[in-house]
Amino acid sequence: MKKFFNLKLILAGFALISLQSCFVAKDYNQPEVVEEERFRTDNIDQDSLNMANVSWRELFTDPVLQDHIEKGLENNIDIRVALQQIIAAEAYVKQGKAGYLPTLDGNATFTHQELSENSQFGSFFSSVNQYEISTGLSWEADIWGKIRSQKRAFDARYLQSLAAHQAVKTRLIAEIASTYYQLLALDEQIRITQETVDTREKSLDVTQALKEAGNLTEVGVKQTEAQYYTARAILIDLKNEERLLENTFSILLGEAPKQIDRTELDEQEITTELNIGVPVQLLRNRPDVMAAEYELMNAFELTNVARSNFYPSLTLSATGGLQALEAEDLFSVNSLFATIIGGLAQPILNGRRIRTEYEVSQAEQEQARLRFREAILTASKEVSDALYSYQASTEKIEVKQKEFEAYDLATEYSEELLVNGLANYLEVLTARENALNSSLDLTNARFNQLRSIVDLYEALGGGWQ
Repeated sequence: MKKFFNLKLILAGFALISLQSCFVAKDYNQPEVVEEERFRTDNIDQDSLNMANVSWRELFTDPVLQDHIEKGLENNIDIRVALQQIIAAEAYVKQGKAGYLPTLDGNATFTHQELSENSQFGSFFSSVNQYEISTGLSWEADIWGKIRSQKRAFDARYLQSLAAHQAVKTRLIAEIASTYYQLLALDEQIRITQETVDTREKSLDVTQALKEAGNLTEVGVKQTEAQYYTARAILIDLKNEERLLENTFSILLGEAPKQIDRTELDEQEITTELNIGVPVQLLRNRPDVMAAEYELMNAFELTNVARSNFYPSLTLSATGGLQALEAEDLFSVNSLFATIIGGLAQPILNGRRIRTEYEVSQAEQEQARLRFREAILTASKEVSDALYSYQASTEKIEVKQKEFEAYDLATEYSEELLVNGLANYLEVLTARENALNSSLDLTNARFNQLRSIVDLYEALGGGWQ
């Protein structure tokens, strides 16, 4: 009879091994979500070259900006939080590696029991004391790949945390560079506006003299005075914006608000070729796209884990130690005991918990797949947006330069004509106002060109390498 039982146990083991080939956890395959097509561009060719592979130190040659980026990467709060997330994910990776190992517990107990006189042993003992020191070992065979899938899920989560850190790094570098260029643009606009204030203050003296000479009315004087105060109001707004932007920049560096060291807008030059590579490179360069795929891999492996819960689990457990009724006999050889148990557990009725977990894991896997596709589509859009912005800002600089030169000459000619009594003062006021606005717009166009290069660098996944 005992031999027959052992034979059945062996046959059951062989049956589980044969079933394993049918129900073993599936392997992850990258979904078909990468569109093998060109980015939406007009003039820039796509090839294997990609500006994202250029180090940020080579792209941003301003030494002051480089120092700011170095400091931001070291002190920024978001960067430091991302590093802690990596440490937490790494701990789970270590847990996943230990999943194949048995668990071992140690116990030390003392039991005192008062027996009823009417119980089975109550007529012999009024009370019983029992001392026990034991260890318990338990191990589960990874028949269906559950432990392997759990380990892979932890690995994917760790890689996702690394990619998330890289994404934070890329975004931070882009934010520091863009904010730095914006500060330089504000400095240039403040300089232009301050010169305008000084010029209009002198013009106010000129119009006052023209009025006294009978060549201009009080209306012209007041209009010149109003323009002077308009320029001063613009200057106040620009200086306030500059201080607020410096505060924002300080936070990016992980520091308290302070004045920011910087150079000048005219000194900025980016010589890196605007090569964008091919669409599939986004999977290797964009850390947020990589993080989205690692999230999908994690969800895929957790679905494997949930699926394996439908099938029986094979466990081996062993308990051994010392057990005695008297404390002085506890460490005697006669107090040794041991138990070994092997068992199969098959879930039958559990309130639909396993099926619910499986269906939820499938839904979460589909959500992760959709987020992965969304990340790729968003990346391609950002690349296209940055390219069009660069092209538009480059064209606008040329147009705005010509516009400013025309307004500047118009202002100069109209003021000469006014002094000689040959021009309407309204023409002078209009020319002055247009010249100031055109000059400020030209500075904005130069800033937008620099920002679009930074945006393109970020969109292609540059900065973290």
